[in-house]
Amino acid sequence: MYKSLMIRYGSMLCLVLGMILVLATFNAGRASDTSSPDVSDLISLISGNDDSHTTAVDLAFFLATHNYDAAPEEGYVIVRLDGRSYKLVPNGKESGLAEVIAL
Repeated sequence: MYKSLMIRYGSMLCLVLGMILVLATFNAGRASDTSSPDVSDLISLISGNDDSHTTAVDLAFFLATHNYDAAPEEGYVIVRLDGRSYKLVPNGKESGLAEVIAL
């Protein structure tokens, strides 16, 4: 009986350790895949797209879907990036989605 308990607990221990290794590997892979955007990525994204009908809410949503910390304000968007804040004002008919102003 003692031997069967040892086998049972040994099997459970191996299963738990295996699950921990799988989760650790999964989380390590996710951490290396996520890179935080920087201001040059922001400018590239903004200048690479045009929409004369973009509002501040639309722009904030668009930026949030691209992993930016963006909040719409009245007529503009505040983006917090690398410890700094940027004001983005929709361009309307000009090229690009917005003008980027460092605060």
